[in-house]
Amino acid sequence: MAQKILIVGFLIVILYNLGAGLYYMLVDKGTTNRTVKALTRRIALSVALILLVMFAIWMGWITPHDLGR
Repeated sequence: MAQKILIVGFLIVILYNLGAGLYYMLVDKGTTNRTVKALTRRIALSVALILLVMFAIWMGWITPHDLGR
């Protein structure tokens, strides 16, 4: 259960940074680099989430299900 909460938390923070990037893009009109920072954080969090899921599968903490069977 804790793994699911952690993954959902990551997804919420990723969506927040995506929204912040959109907001900064509309408000700042290219005068600051807040948009770049928000989108960079989003990419870093996405990569971290993918690596975390891969590590959890490798450790056996979570198991992927086979839809094709």
